Amino acid sequence: MLLVEGEVGGKKYREPFSKGILSKSLIRSEVEPTKAYEIASDIEESIHKEGNEVIALTDLIKTVRKRLEKEDPILAKKYVVWKQIRRSKDPLIILIGGASGIGTSSISFELATRLGIKNLLSTDMIREVMRKMVSKELCPTLFESSYTAEDALTTPAPPEFDKTLLGFKDHVETVNVGLTGVIERSIKEGISIVIEGVHIVPGFIDEDLLNRPNVYMFVLALSDEKIHKGRFYSRCRQLWARRPLKRYLKHFTSIRKTHDYIVGVAEKQDIPVIENIDVTTTIDEMMEYIITVKEKEQQEKKAQENKDIDVIDIFS
Repeated sequence: MLLVEGEVGGKKYREPFSKGILSKSLIRSEVEPTKAYEIASDIEESIHKEGNEVIALTDLIKTVRKRLEKEDPILAKKYVVWKQIRRSKDPLIILIGGASGIGTSSISFELATRLGIKNLLSTDMIREVMRKMVSKELCPTLFESSYTAEDALTTPAPPEFDKTLLGFKDHVETVNVGLTGVIERSIKEGISIVIEGVHIVPGFIDEDLLNRPNVYMFVLALSDEKIHKGRFYSRCRQLWARRPLKRYLKHFTSIRKTHDYIVGVAEKQDIPVIENIDVTTTIDEMMEYIITVKEKEQQEKKAQENKDIDVIDIFS
């Protein structure tokens, strides 16, 4: 049996080599599934031919990189970047925001699966927990949906303000107390997680958290109102769904207001906005963005290291 030897916290461990696990890591680097399994099988066979029963994880990564370079240097580069992200001491935290019905739940599940992240959380769940801890009298908008929060406002909205957005922002601000706690805990415990929901809005989450390594935020959009409305028909026709279609359609104008607000704020703050027409395209854009940001960070780090060396040379 071929074993892979790694190291965690200064302690070495061994585990059986798995073509399935290696294939998944290759698929994250945009290698086609069939090709990924073929490459994994070839690598296992080549290691056996060399007479090795144990291979260090670092050597395995080098072997995979060299094999990918023969296929496509770009794929090899992406593979190395993803391995660096996954082996980083910092957890991978991905935040996906968007208006109701935009598809954050579906995309978060697919992205978590693609990245091998086991933890997935909806901000609706955070809101539900908070409802058990806070009274309706103290936080009335918390007990409404994001698009009906205006009905719970206790203070009349000034004429120059949009009541729908005023209620929405109050609702989001309250839920973000719990959301911030989840993000901070994930960072502290080193837990990779994908969090999705309408309450993930640029400007409401602490910038210090968003600027942490391996924390990425996305906003999903649908410019076409007809497509957006069609998503509600799709999600409510499922037998297991307990979401009333009539309620969504009744408040669709308010939902679109929150959609345009979230997208507008995201664009002002340079948060990537992705048109969520197709699941595969959306996931690919997210993956590409993360890789691009990581590569830029590595280039900046390398440039700084070279600069520091130059300074040392001057004074030595």
